[in-house]
Amino acid sequence: MARRVAFLLALALCSLLAAGCGARSSKPYTAAGTQACLTKKGFTQVTTNPAKIGLIAAFADNGGLRATTKDRNILTIAFTADANAVDSTKQAFTSHAPAKLRPRINDIMESQGNAVLVWTVSPTAQQLADAEGCLHP
Repeated sequence: MARRVAFLLALALCSLLAAGCGARSSKPYTAAGTQACLTKKGFTQVTTNPAKIGLIAAFADNGGLRATTKDRNILTIAFTADANAVDSTKQAFTSHAPAKLRPRINDIMESQGNAVLVWTVSPTAQQLADAEGCLHP
């Protein structure tokens, strides 16, 4: 009986630990928290300089950044105040996109939490995974 109780307690503890793994912080993602990870993942020319990241990202509440993949796909991320502001930021990117990009804007723009990611061309699965994995508060 004691072994069974110990086993059940160990199982419950493992379940609690597993539930906490991968849990993201409720804090919004930021440019400052994301920048170093993108560099580690092989992105180049990673910058938060407002003069280089575009108007929409430059004025985002939690900053913006621009980074380039090895195959020269440019990623711009605008970090909004919270997830509630994402739709208006996506609308701003859509409204200010060149006319030839607007028909495929949904292929090159997406959001995660409070981050709006816009690519020059559709990213590879690995590029997208790397970028999303680097989103940090």
